[in-house]
Amino acid sequence: MKKLILIPALFCLFMLNVASMCSSDDDSSSSSQDPTPVVNTVTQGTWRVTSYVDSGTDETNHFTGYDFTFASGNVLSATNGTNTYTGTWSVTNDSSDDDSPSSDLDFNIAFASPANFADLTDDWDIVTYSANTISLIDISGGNGGTDILVFTKN
Repeated sequence: MKKLILIPALFCLFMLNVASMCSSDDDSSSSSQDPTPVVNTVTQGTWRVTSYVDSGTDETNHFTGYDFTFASGNVLSATNGTNTYTGTWSVTNDSSDDDSPSSDLDFNIAFASPANFADLTDDWDIVTYSANTISLIDISGGNGGTDILVFTKN
């Protein structure tokens, strides 16, 4: 009989412990995230799109041959030697009004045209970054599709 009482008591103790761990506020870290390391990384050299998957469809070929430069003043340019397209970029602390407020930093890209480049316009979440690769993801609030964008340093 004592075992029957002990098991629910241990279960309740376990649940209280789990509840206290889950109640910690992780959102405070996003305001303290410093975008400077990402900015310093991306402004070094030129980059190319090595993967762009739009809701399950691989559209990397739209960017083949283009070099992307993330310049000061938040100027983003993409050139293939013949065509040059200009947009903007920034790395910011996550905003509560974007599609995924759980991420710490947003990698913002904006192109007005052409249509293929305008598809990159979004507030991307940074999955990983290193000196040679920046992996981004966006989960659409509208259709629920997942877009993946990977830049690799030239």
